[in-house]
Amino acid sequence: MHILYATLNDIDVYLTEIKSAIQKNRYRIELNSHRQDNRNLFLSYVIDETMAKDILLGLTATDFSEVLQNEHKGYEHELLYVFGKDVELLERIGNASKTVSLYIKFNKTDNCYVIVVSLHEQKYPIKYYFK
Repeated sequence: MHILYATLNDIDVYLTEIKSAIQKNRYRIELNSHRQDNRNLFLSYVIDETMAKDILLGLTATDFSEVLQNEHKGYEHELLYVFGKDVELLERIGNASKTVSLYIKFNKTDNCYVIVVSLHEQKYPIKYYFK
């Protein structure tokens, strides 16, 4: 389900809260077995936790794509915010640098803890809400 309406200010406020939590290390990037796409980003490119944190902190409201309702049972009340970002990354094999279009999806809990549900290469181009 797509939540259709958000203002640039709404997204700025959301990102301020997200970035504050990330700067306080109140976040995690999901790398469990259900998140193979996230794991593949770290396997395919030379990227570490610090670089990932910098990418997340570099997001702007114009990187925003959409808000989704969480469809996992028991979590339907949660809203997931989707962003996209083009970043230069070094391939782990071959050592070529390339522009990688990332798909980034956040879940911010009631106590302002941030779960980076998705941080991986886009499987298909995303639409940007404010571009």
